[in-house]
Amino acid sequence: MPPDTLPDLATRIRQRIDSRTKPQGALGRIEALGAQIAELQGTERPVMDRCTLILIAADHGIAREGVSAYPQAVTGQMLANFLAGGAAATVFAAQAGVAVQVVDAGVLTPPAPHPALIDRRLGPGTDSFLHGPAMTPAQAQAALDHGAALAGAAPGQALALGEMGIGNTASAAMLAHRLTGLPLDRLVGRGTGLDDAGLAHKRAVLERAAARLPGRPSASQAMAEYGGFEIVMMAGAMIGAGRARRAVLVDGFIASAAATLALALAPDIRPALVFAHRSAEAGHGALLTHLGAEPLLDLGMRLGEGTGALLAWPILRAAGGMMRDMAGFDDAGVSGPAAQPAP
Repeated sequence: MPPDTLPDLATRIRQRIDSRTKPQGALGRIEALGAQIAELQGTERPVMDRCTLILIAADHGIAREGVSAYPQAVTGQMLANFLAGGAAATVFAAQAGVAVQVVDAGVLTPPAPHPALIDRRLGPGTDSFLHGPAMTPAQAQAALDHGAALAGAAPGQALALGEMGIGNTASAAMLAHRLTGLPLDRLVGRGTGLDDAGLAHKRAVLERAAARLPGRPSASQAMAEYGGFEIVMMAGAMIGAGRARRAVLVDGFIASAAATLALALAPDIRPALVFAHRSAEAGHGALLTHLGAEPLLDLGMRLGEGTGALLAWPILRAAGGMMRDMAGFDDAGVSGPAAQPAP
């Protein structure tokens, strides 16, 4: 066949999926996911057998305004728990065979030195965005750059991103609100478990913070004004991985806010994003709808840490295996579908 008549990659991928030993469409969303992976890697036989989880922790000045049910000391304590392998994310990662990297992006009370801890500290947490910018433009750019470098150094064809930071649902809600224009009351949830009075207080604080900066800020301005070190670093990692044509498993609400920021800064990375699960955090459904994303799982989870992304990894790996290893009708000596009678 002359080169100018060869089918394009997308057509070849579709033909390969339809010629596997199954009725067309029988694997449902796995087929679409397989096509996404194949197009991302630029081949009909993609490799998807290794994933790394990057867990990034940082504290938030907005937590001092009483927007979380937990004290800020928990961030550093959980960072130590990640390093010890005792958190849900590290347990899930071990079960799934996923390597874990733990990053201190700016924890208020960091744990004792640990050989596995990656130090990318930008300060002892952000400032309270109720009163002024959460970080300087230089810190925001450094967070993006660190994230991209972390993604570049992490092994595997897929990257899962997790986070820890008391107060980060407040930061994620503000970022999502300022980047998308979605109403704040649709994005603010209970986070770590606020009661009704605590939720009302959190909404009131965030409404005051939003009023501090009228108009629609640019993505760069929004991330400095309202972001968290770990959220911006996650966005940088997504951009770095996406531009390297590696799949990014997007976790829950906070990771989706980071993805919203990443897409605002680098819309070309969208084909790399795989939305892993629908969080039970109130704002996640609204944000997913805005992004036009349909996640793979809905398990009623709202922990963060990359837990939903880790549970979605075996699905992503299976989709890659379907594309690479599943036999075709001719290969396996299996009869294909019979020709349909003419109407």
